[in-house]
Amino acid sequence: MNEKTLNLQPLTNPMMYVPKAMFFTKGKGVHKDHLTSFELALRDAKISDLNIVSVSSIKPPKCKIISLQEGRNYLVPGQVVFVIIARQSTNEPNRLIAASVGLANPADEGQYGYLSEHHSTGETAQKAGDYAEDMAMEMLASTMGLPNDSSLAWDERQEQWRLSGKIYKTQNFTQSAEGHKDGLWTSVISAAVLLI
Repeated sequence: MNEKTLNLQPLTNPMMYVPKAMFFTKGKGVHKDHLTSFELALRDAKISDLNIVSVSSIKPPKCKIISLQEGRNYLVPGQVVFVIIARQSTNEPNRLIAASVGLANPADEGQYGYLSEHHSTGETAQKAGDYAEDMAMEMLASTMGLPNDSSLAWDERQEQWRLSGKIYKTQNFTQSAEGHKDGLWTSVISAAVLLI
């Protein structure tokens, strides 16, 4: 096959790779085989029919957050998609596991945000999610050259971060589970799916 038969064209515009939207999803799977439990977690998250490529953690400026249902309208089985994914597995009975994606999002949509992946054992969903949010905000601050900025502060009442006079909202998407009582593999995932 040649380029014309497949209708492939060279990407001459790098903006074609900048996601315009993203959605979040999470899932859990249990099976006697480790890999199959991960596959079942992807199915639970409704992304098992996609070819997933893990990427690092920048939310582009003006990237709209949409629902899982709306996002799936833009995807077809077999499509290659870029995701920020957290995953954790265990076959230890009753072992608490969590996978969390945290988001630090500027109030100004013209700025970029940051996503973090946190994979934990022994933490509740609340604790893992809070950690993922804090990590996303701290990493965003460090990319801005402000890792030790004394203006980085959490406003409990407003439930937002403030950094150098600018407001940032954080949130997390966390899936937790206890290891299966009979030692079957239990896998959890949380993912941000980027739509180009």
